[in-house]
Amino acid sequence: MGGGDESGSGSDSEIEEEDQVVRGGGRKRGRGGGRAMQAQKRSKQDSDVPATLFEVVRQGKMAMTAVVDDWIEAYKADRNEALLDLIQFFINASGCKGTVTPEMLREASEGFQDVIKRMTEEFDEDSGDYPLIASGPNFKKFRSNFSDFVQALVRQCQYQIIYDQFMMDNVLTLLTELSNSQVRAFRHTSTLAAMKLMTALVNVALQLSVSLDNTQRQYEGERAKSANKRASEKLDMLLEKRKDLEDQQTEIESMLNGIFKGIFVHRYRDFIADIRALCMEEIGVWMKMFPKVFLTDSYLKYVGWTLHDKQKEVRMKCLMTLQGLYRDDEMTKDLKLFTSRFKDRIVSMTLDKEYDVAVLAIKLLILILDHCGYDTPVLSSNDSESVYQLVYSVHRPVAIAAAEFLNKQLFANKEVTPGYTKRGRRRSPNAPLITDLVLFFIESELHEHATYLVDSLWDVASNMLKDWDCMSDLLLEEPANDRDQMDSRQESALVDIMVCSVKQAAEGTPPTGRQGFSKKLATRDKRTALEDKVRLTELFIVALPSLLNKYQVDKEKVTMLLQIPRFFDLELYTTSRLEKHLEMLLRQMSIIIDKHTDADLLEQASMTYHKLCDNDYTMCNKAQVERQTVIDTWAENFTLALDIFKDATSDSTNGADEEEIYNVVQALKRLTQIYMHNNILSCELHPSVSSILQMYQEKPDSVPEDMLEQAIKFLHCDLMYNLAVVKHQEDGGQSATQDQKLAIAKLRQKVTEFLQSCQELLSQSPHPKVKEASYMALCDLIVLFSPQLAHSCPNLRPLVQRPSDTVQHLLIDFVNTYVFIVHEDDDDDEEDTAKIDALHHRRLLLAAICKLFVFNMIELRLAASVFQQYIRFYPDYGDIIKETISRARHANKMACAHTLALSIMSLYRETIRMQGGSLDQSSQEYGHLKELARRLSLTFGLDQVKTRDAVAALHKEGILFALKKSDDHYNENYPPENLSFLLILVEFSSKLMRQDRKTVVNYLDKHIKPHMLKQQTAGWIPLVTYRNSLIQGSDDAEIMKQPMKGRRGRKKKNVDGDVDAPRTPMTPATPMSPGAPMTPMNPVPQHTSTVQRDGVPSKQMRMDDANVSSISYQQQQPNLMGSTMMTSPGHSMTSPVHQGTPDYHQQMRQGGGGYQQIQQQQQQFVVPGQQMMYQQQGYQMMQSPGHMQQQSGMPGQSFYGS
Repeated sequence: MGGGDESGSGSDSEIEEEDQVVRGGGRKRGRGGGRAMQAQKRSKQDSDVPATLFEVVRQGKMAMTAVVDDWIEAYKADRNEALLDLIQFFINASGCKGTVTPEMLREASEGFQDVIKRMTEEFDEDSGDYPLIASGPNFKKFRSNFSDFVQALVRQCQYQIIYDQFMMDNVLTLLTELSNSQVRAFRHTSTLAAMKLMTALVNVALQLSVSLDNTQRQYEGERAKSANKRASEKLDMLLEKRKDLEDQQTEIESMLNGIFKGIFVHRYRDFIADIRALCMEEIGVWMKMFPKVFLTDSYLKYVGWTLHDKQKEVRMKCLMTLQGLYRDDEMTKDLKLFTSRFKDRIVSMTLDKEYDVAVLAIKLLILILDHCGYDTPVLSSNDSESVYQLVYSVHRPVAIAAAEFLNKQLFANKEVTPGYTKRGRRRSPNAPLITDLVLFFIESELHEHATYLVDSLWDVASNMLKDWDCMSDLLLEEPANDRDQMDSRQESALVDIMVCSVKQAAEGTPPTGRQGFSKKLATRDKRTALEDKVRLTELFIVALPSLLNKYQVDKEKVTMLLQIPRFFDLELYTTSRLEKHLEMLLRQMSIIIDKHTDADLLEQASMTYHKLCDNDYTMCNKAQVERQTVIDTWAENFTLALDIFKDATSDSTNGADEEEIYNVVQALKRLTQIYMHNNILSCELHPSVSSILQMYQEKPDSVPEDMLEQAIKFLHCDLMYNLAVVKHQEDGGQSATQDQKLAIAKLRQKVTEFLQSCQELLSQSPHPKVKEASYMALCDLIVLFSPQLAHSCPNLRPLVQRPSDTVQHLLIDFVNTYVFIVHEDDDDDEEDTAKIDALHHRRLLLAAICKLFVFNMIELRLAASVFQQYIRFYPDYGDIIKETISRARHANKMACAHTLALSIMSLYRETIRMQGGSLDQSSQEYGHLKELARRLSLTFGLDQVKTRDAVAALHKEGILFALKKSDDHYNENYPPENLSFLLILVEFSSKLMRQDRKTVVNYLDKHIKPHMLKQQTAGWIPLVTYRNSLIQGSDDAEIMKQPMKGRRGRKKKNVDGDVDAPRTPMTPATPMSPGAPMTPMNPVPQHTSTVQRDGVPSKQMRMDDANVSSISYQQQQPNLMGSTMMTSPGHSMTSPVHQGTPDYHQQMRQGGGGYQQIQQQQQQFVVPGQQMMYQQQGYQMMQSPGHMQQQSGMPGQSFYGS
């Protein structure tokens, strides 16, 4: 470190030249410095404490240029004192309150090590914050002000002071030594200062390079003149100027090399992610600012290596740095080797577990496509296809970025030649593009997710997706060339895309299941949606009847086309005088209902009828007349077919044939599907349909399964519409009239009879479909006719129904039989789509009974048989069961805890029975039981105060169960038969509060004899183990410390190591030997494991403190003014390691390994059936991400079970 005045080479007169224009360009000092000095003087006069440089920068009330000008004036007066102020500034900026005195600098033997050691002791131990990361108004702009000050310091001193071998030498020495400190605040602040300092020096180096080139060009031009025209004095001046510039360039080069080698190459692999991120951000600035020097493989490799960083922020900074480089066509020429080396890594980052990183990676690939015009394609077909599939991602920003990539590759700037129809009409220019989109959709083999594909492309290819005229033309018009003819599969895909685009345009919102976007629709988007809705209505009002007529026998296409009218602006039928097209549409719908029996198609027709018959539209009368005609026709057909069936059944000789049964079933099926969305009470079919159930009760073999199933569904809908009518009459709130009382009594009789029939069918029917229909009807009607009905409508109190114990157990038995099914591996031949559809159906069945648990409509204790399946069926139903537990606890904590205890006890008894009466602790069943207890304990959450009573009650029940005496011959010298249950109960000990542990211990001691704890046999070990788990932490003097109110929860600053070491274990850092090969043995650097979705952090190893400080960088470092550090292109990329800290490894040795948790696999792709939502009576259940990536005392009738 420089000491006195004689150590500097520049005189005061030389320093004063800062105010004048010097060689290489400059500027005169303005008046800002004077105002700044006056402001600082006033602040010193107004305050008892002198305003330090740190306070001025922190407040940010003065321009940083003016602050630097004041410091320069002080430097010219006394550079030792000014340097002391600058050193104090960096110390205070790190959050240290210590004061650096001149005596400290004079006594320092080597650099600033002694000073830093003294300052380390001055840190505030009560807070982990320091200015760069502190929050609040005082430090809101400190980071930007700090950076501006450092850069302004170099900019204002770039002509003389930085070359005086005093100021910069001491500053760089200080920053280098601070950056090597074990204190995070010192390391972070000094690294930021050094990086900004180097950015400013790179700018100076660039100016010097330009000036040197200009001077050299002038010199060569002057020498090229003839002898009589050559000016020797000018040549001498140019030679002297060139020499001065070369000397300055050499000094700047030395400074840059010092910062890069002494700080960057160590801190870009720092343990703290923020430090690594700022290094990656600044190296990108250097590359864009001075590409001739920095845009080389010698520097690019640092960015490439850090693409494998574990932290999201660092990977994002690397990708943003590369995006800035690839945007420039000139720079991409120097990125060819880098692209070939790290292209695979960038492609793999499109599947990053962090969606923000994946978006940036896809956008970077788009820039590579646009700007890298190399001889060979950069991306292979496999690379592109892996990005294409991301258009089906559940995360919308990822999907949109992938759609932009897809659009660039397949649709944008593509020369197309539209074809002609057979009638000679020229097709739309979008026709070839839409055909390509259809082929892409088919090849992607995700045919149930056209809505995700359309949503992804909506922002980048909306003109193509909104060309419905072209789509309908492709479907209706025959092509002139037979080779352009679409097959049935392509037509179905086109219809699917067209319907999805119509829905997207009319609603203006992404489909259900998409994440990562604002669900609030902007005003502009609402206006656009209204305009699109009018345009599509005008088109499809005319085209839709023709499409339905052409495909009326194609079930798949008609099912999709019937959805389109629900997105119409129906008023256009009357305002545009298009009633004849409405008549054509209704006629086609009637024909389609006559021709088809598929349930999905009939449901779509029913929903469309409901929309067209809405009384809010003026054209509803025509639709209602046509709908009633269809209903009357099929009601008459059903009545006639049922009479024939009854007559045939009464004939004991022959019975009904298949045709007679078919006529009844299909007529009833059509009526049931229409009834789901349309009120057909006027037909009064309830007695006729009820007679089918009566026939079954009298003669079970006479009624087939399909007829019973449809009858249950029809009566289910009939009761719901009857209830809706009665509730509508009660909206007035007045006492019921005689007619209303009669209607209520009649409905009560219908409900009672139907529920009794469902109970009998659920218990006695051999047909699974009939049982399922009865189960769903019971679950829904228990909700509809619950005691809540009497609260909302007091006059409807007679309708309240309460399920008996028999019914509740029947529902539980059905779930255990038909929901919790273990599939064998032999079912691999079954299609995946069928498996997923079956799973969705079972999830609906489970959600139906879970809502009854949540709303306390059946006893919560019965849920024990469901909760005990939490682990075994976690991938299928884990989210539903978890949400049920959460909501049940919110309603009644004690009852929920009792149910959880019952679930574990019942599973324990079952396990004991399977293992022959004794628990095998090495068995898989025991591990499953322990894991279930652990997962259920996690559902109690982190707030122990709210759940303390429930947890204590669970422990007491578990203790009583474990210590229960088996029989009258119980011997106290032998352990109770359930004592091993205490090993399971240990999992809940951590959820007890410290105060409650002693209470539970006392409760346990009251139920055991003292000699039991002294038993040494294996059978008594569970008792000792459980008691020890309760004692641990209850009587210890050291209580686990919790963050105080108002604190941000940071750890105290540790002068021996990092204060905020993340808990995720890092890959062990291995010292690099000088003789190690430049090319890594593995294809990716060593610290990449946690970036991959399935990655589990490798085992943490201890790194010696000596290794931390002595990691040698074996490569030849770059000469910043042009020389290379690469031995060969094949050995330019070497794998770095993070520099650890002793504090972190001490934490890991003391128990950090407990933080290792296996991360669940996160899927970005949407598989068929993703995000299926079941919503009924306010109870929602979402599908588990594992399949990609939770009372009332009103009296009432207890039905069918007295």
